[in-house]
Amino acid sequence: MALILNIDTATEIAGICLAKNGESIVAMQNTDQKDHAAWLHVAIEEMMQDADFKMTDLNAIAITSGPGSYTGLRVGMATAKGFCYALQIPLITENTLKVMAFAAAQQYENGNDKILFCPMIDARRMEVFTAIFNNDLEEIMKTSAVVLDENSFSYYLKESNILFFGSGSKKWEKIGNSPNAYFGEFEFTSVYLGILAYKKFISKQFTDIIYSEPVYTKEFYTHTKK
Repeated sequence: MALILNIDTATEIAGICLAKNGESIVAMQNTDQKDHAAWLHVAIEEMMQDADFKMTDLNAIAITSGPGSYTGLRVGMATAKGFCYALQIPLITENTLKVMAFAAAQQYENGNDKILFCPMIDARRMEVFTAIFNNDLEEIMKTSAVVLDENSFSYYLKESNILFFGSGSKKWEKIGNSPNAYFGEFEFTSVYLGILAYKKFISKQFTDIIYSEPVYTKEFYTHTKK
């Protein structure tokens, strides 16, 4: 049995999920992005009690490592590493955009096998964190920070239908004009992380706890007074 605590604090809605062999037992969400740090530890304790499990029952911790909110990524990574050190269990990390693509692929009902999936996380102004995946969750376009304009993704749209979604997709929908561009809304929760995390667990794809850090995708700046 693999009992995994899954943590996602990368986007506007934070989520945690306790999953056994990839199947969700209980999940919780927080919709106040400013409150993710204060919410996380309390929610984990409450969730474990509700599910009648102890932290020592866990076999691994999984987390979305980025891209996403800088603060959210740091909060999630610090929490996950702390638990892994204390419990001496492995850490599993997953690309936030890949989890979003997996969630969309699971919910997409058109049945078009040739469509590609392009999750977008709003990075303010006209910038988004994005990537393009096929149905096998292989990266067709690598994860990057993209400043959107009317020609964005033109290379890929010439050959493929692409489904755009996520918090940054509405900005692209306003300026994109390709007939091969489709737009949708999908539920993205830590439950989907739980499914992917279990696959990594059984194949022992663990992340080195010492060297693990958030994947910011672009350089993180801090403002310091002179």
